[in-house]
Amino acid sequence: MVALSQIHPNWEKAPDGITDGFSLEITAKDVDSLRAAAPNIPPQTPIAVTFLPGEEAPARIAAAKAVRDLGFEPMPHFSARRITSEAEFADYLAAVVEGAGVRRCFVIAGDPDRAAGPYEDSSALIATGLFEKAGIKAIGVGGHPEGHPNMTKEQCWDVLARKCTDITARGMAPLVVTQFGFDPDAALEWLGELRDRGIAAPVRIGVPGPAGIKTLMRFAARCGVGASASVLAKYGISITALLGSAGPDKLVDALAKGLGEGHGPVRLHFYPFGGLEKTVNWIAQYRASHG
Repeated sequence: MVALSQIHPNWEKAPDGITDGFSLEITAKDVDSLRAAAPNIPPQTPIAVTFLPGEEAPARIAAAKAVRDLGFEPMPHFSARRITSEAEFADYLAAVVEGAGVRRCFVIAGDPDRAAGPYEDSSALIATGLFEKAGIKAIGVGGHPEGHPNMTKEQCWDVLARKCTDITARGMAPLVVTQFGFDPDAALEWLGELRDRGIAAPVRIGVPGPAGIKTLMRFAARCGVGASASVLAKYGISITALLGSAGPDKLVDALAKGLGEGHGPVRLHFYPFGGLEKTVNWIAQYRASHG
């Protein structure tokens, strides 16, 4: 039986407010911003380190080390289709475990249509057995409240259930981290169905950090996130005034109001979109104003 503490010790207690126990996402280029923002980030906060095209492994390893050195919990991404060989996978995993004390990882298929090496999807990485052999305690996998461009809704649920079952069978704890979105209703409906289907894994709901509206729209288009006029209105953006900046206040308020005991363990995961310090400051201000 896996324990919630394998994901993070703070999962053993009820959150003190919607932003309690949040996690963040950075790229290898964000290390300086992370250092600047560090005084406003709680100790041991999980920090995901993305696996982007064009970024070399040494940069990602250095970023994971910086996360650990600053007192946070590094959670590096592994993008299956971007990994060119078994040796590359094993070497990168060993480097972050030995160099940054990594105990939690996040696996995705990745954007390329074709795999650059032997791994077609995140399930193939999990199936190698290398994660548990390296002492990894928890594996994060993706959730898609607004659907997946290459799978039907039912396929999404089947794949997610199988991943969670496989991770648990290997002695690790599964964690579901969703794509960011603007629609709290879609996230809450998806969470309800997740639990109705018997998937008990803890969930982090993806939240876009405060950013310029054009930046938010660009990332939404790139990631296939719904951004209709009605959805944007829920978030607080008018389709007729796409200037200036927007923050996730209305989205987070709606999640705080809508989440209940039946949704199971849930925390937030923030996507800063290049504005890490701005996102961390927003979280601190939101938490201060909401008690």
